[in-house]
Amino acid sequence: MTSYIGLIRKDADSDFGVDFPDFPGCISGGTTLDEARRMAQEALELHVGGMIEDGEALPVGSCLETIMADPENADAVAFVVTVPEAADRTVRVNITLPERLLRRIDERAKNRSAFLARAAEKALSES
Repeated sequence: MTSYIGLIRKDADSDFGVDFPDFPGCISGGTTLDEARRMAQEALELHVGGMIEDGEALPVGSCLETIMADPENADAVAFVVTVPEAADRTVRVNITLPERLLRRIDERAKNRSAFLARAAEKALSES
């Protein structure tokens, strides 16, 4: 899991707003602090998911001291938002195997793809 800093801000005549210094343009809000926190979590997860789909690199999380040293953040309240690691995207591949080997795999495995993936993971972890 990766954590980033969210900043909650509130003007007297507005709801709570949340922004993320490491993700310009990713903003959220809520009428209560709890709602703002929940909505911020959802907004950041969606933003990060979109970046991953687009093949963009995620930023390294900024240091809290650095964020709070910015005078524009003096009135903000910082909190941590943890983003779960994205699951690997499944990709269809076309491979060529000897027919005899493929028959042996099918005799042993209920799911050919899962079997081959486990075998590959095992072989890679041993090397």
